[in-house]
Amino acid sequence: MREPVEVRRQRILAAVEARGRARVADLAAELDVSVVTVRRDVEELARAGRLARGHGVARSLAPVAEARGAGEAPDEGRAVAVVVPQRHSYLFETLNGARQVLEASGTRIALHIAPQGPDTERAMTESALAGGARGVLIAPRWRSLAAERADYAWLAELPVPTVLMERRPAPGSPLHARDSVCSDHWYGVHLAVEHLVSRGHRRIVLAARDDSPTARAVRAAFAEITTARPEVEHAVVALSSPLAVPDPADEPDAGELDLAALLRAHRATAAVLHGDEDALIHVQRLAEAGVRVPEDCSVIAYDDVVAGLGSTPLTAVAPPKARIGAAAAQLLLDRLEEAAAGTLAPVRRTELLPELKVRGSVGELPPAE
Repeated sequence: MREPVEVRRQRILAAVEARGRARVADLAAELDVSVVTVRRDVEELARAGRLARGHGVARSLAPVAEARGAGEAPDEGRAVAVVVPQRHSYLFETLNGARQVLEASGTRIALHIAPQGPDTERAMTESALAGGARGVLIAPRWRSLAAERADYAWLAELPVPTVLMERRPAPGSPLHARDSVCSDHWYGVHLAVEHLVSRGHRRIVLAARDDSPTARAVRAAFAEITTARPEVEHAVVALSSPLAVPDPADEPDAGELDLAALLRAHRATAAVLHGDEDALIHVQRLAEAGVRVPEDCSVIAYDDVVAGLGSTPLTAVAPPKARIGAAAAQLLLDRLEEAAAGTLAPVRRTELLPELKVRGSVGELPPAE
């Protein structure tokens, strides 16, 4: 099923705002749609005053950061290198928060968009350092726990101030003593479960991705929280999409999730859906199966990138994405000042709390008789 138009346009806007400018052809390739479709979306976004349109390009209305892709010659000067994965609208919001703080301070930004593939973030970071970058803000893709652990050593050894954005390395790992700023996803899941329990829901499904640090944190938190809550009679975890794993080729038996059938099988009255692009698609499929939200099933999305844009606006857990980026950028600026002054403050592992955006996709069950 194609993603909703509103979702696609939000992804285009996030990509353009994060990079400053983007070629229509590149956006079409990233979104796996036609150039004509993206051109039409860009025209509508420009008409709404959300971006500027040029010949074959879309431009942000905010000041433009310097962006580089794989294989481009390094010319970092004394810039701060910012490294984020390609096709990641969640982290583009984080990037936009970082960008605003860095630009306000007069810091030059060299933005690197890392394509999917092994060691791409490492190659881009090393290229930036070879070009003289004086600091690094980075959000590695880390689709699997093995990929995350494989990056620990080289990230720990970077010779310049480095801050991880929306990433929290394992305690005791080589990266434990690296600065990081991320969301407290345990608290985000707690908000979702608490909201559902307070409205009488006792049987809850989590349909989640399994291809990012956020997804792994959400899954672990859901299992812990629902096990500890005596009000929760039954909880089950399912894969939200067969593509939402580190390597779909390794999951030959993973078919599309039939959420309506899963709800019926477990007599569940509520679902938490991560991420919210998948959530909007699953809500559409529930409607096709005759399951109404929230009358027949209550839904909370996790991420809140586009959860409010569906025909049924979804209540959602909203990690403070832009504030994560802003706090990470400020921490990096502090580290650069400390390095220039010859001082060294303690390492910081900062967590910011998500909030729950209530939009009406959660209904209240009558008390059990």
